[in-house]
Amino acid sequence: MRTLYVKFIVITTGMMLISFLFAFLISNTYYHQKIKPYNDQKNTNVALNIAAFANEHPDNNLGVYLENISEVGYQLYLVDSLGNEHYFGEPFRDKSLPASTKERVLNGQVFHGILHFPRETFVTGFFFNELRNSIGVPLKHNGVDYALFLRPDIKFLFGEMHVLFGWILLLAISLSILMVLINTRYLIKPISTLTKATKSLANGHYNVELASKRNDELGQLSESFLQMAKKLEQMDDMRKEFISNISHDIQSPLSNIKGYTNLLDDDSIKKEDRIQYVSIINSEIRRLSSLTKQLLLLASLDRNEDVMQKKWFKVGKQIKGLIHNYQWAINEKGLMLSYSLPDIEIMGDPAFLATVWDNLLSNGIKYNVPNGSMEISIEERGNSVFVKFVDTGLGMSGKEVDRIFERFYRADTSRTRSIEGTGLGLSIVSSIVKLHNGVITVKSNEKQGSTFIVELPVK
Repeated sequence: MRTLYVKFIVITTGMMLISFLFAFLISNTYYHQKIKPYNDQKNTNVALNIAAFANEHPDNNLGVYLENISEVGYQLYLVDSLGNEHYFGEPFRDKSLPASTKERVLNGQVFHGILHFPRETFVTGFFFNELRNSIGVPLKHNGVDYALFLRPDIKFLFGEMHVLFGWILLLAISLSILMVLINTRYLIKPISTLTKATKSLANGHYNVELASKRNDELGQLSESFLQMAKKLEQMDDMRKEFISNISHDIQSPLSNIKGYTNLLDDDSIKKEDRIQYVSIINSEIRRLSSLTKQLLLLASLDRNEDVMQKKWFKVGKQIKGLIHNYQWAINEKGLMLSYSLPDIEIMGDPAFLATVWDNLLSNGIKYNVPNGSMEISIEERGNSVFVKFVDTGLGMSGKEVDRIFERFYRADTSRTRSIEGTGLGLSIVSSIVKLHNGVITVKSNEKQGSTFIVELPVK
């Protein structure tokens, strides 16, 4: 029983056999308690009526009369006090009967052989063609005492029916087994297909197909598996893209540092050029340092470690401080900044949320147009706080909005080539907001600006 298919067949067949056994035992108990006494009494009445008719009609030929009775479905045995025996109808398979039993019937007692037939037998005991499994009654004809023993001729009564029931039972069992085989294959096939798809998935082949149109739990499992495969494929693509991007973002500044370091070895370069080269090297080092810090922060957030230190703080005051720090950049680009930042207290990690506001504010400045505008607002509704950043910058297409929180993803490079960035900022923002059980949404249109809304629980 190594496969689920075989196990299911064996278990189902076993359940059928156990059910049949219990049904047989229950039916057998019912037979002994109800049907057996009823059959005994019914056949006793028949035997007494036969004996009464024979006694009331002494002119009739007793042998002919009993022969006629046997022809309507009874087996008869007649014995007198001298031991003369006569059989009528189908012969008994077992003719053994104690002499004491014959004697008691001759003396006027009724023998309830059907009722007292061994109780350890099953319901099939009713069909045992034995003389002791009969009803015995006294019979008197023309002044002679007889003992008449009678039982239904099962072969006569059920001759065709037992063949019919036999075929019904055989066909029922055969069809049941066939249906179990078909239904088991129907049930197990999707699981076998899922097993093959799982092995394919484990080998890195994510493009799996499961042609299942079922609406039951197995159909739902197949649908969930396909969704999982798509997500794994997306994650694998993101992983490859992540490695490619991080390799590029590290290799590029390292190449610049190496190139300008080699230029510094040349004693013939001018002082102004040397200063410029050193400035470029420092800029690339800062770029690498910033990238490293962001990667470490992302790794910490991904591990979902207990890195947050929540406390009550005024989010409006925090954002005002950041605006003050970026005042030079705002003035340099000629932006018109307006804000509505009431002193609302929330429960959160001030350091992490400062990173969120810093990224959104710096992006609003970097991707804005000269002499554009920005608007920052905080609003408390119910148990949530909504922080909104609105700018009149470059904006994004719908496709870019869908991917804006992916790591290393940057909007159309043809529009943002001159703007520095690693593509990790908004990914960090999304992770921090999720850690605070919050939600961040984006609305943007190309050349019309973007709106970032962060919803955070107050507590």
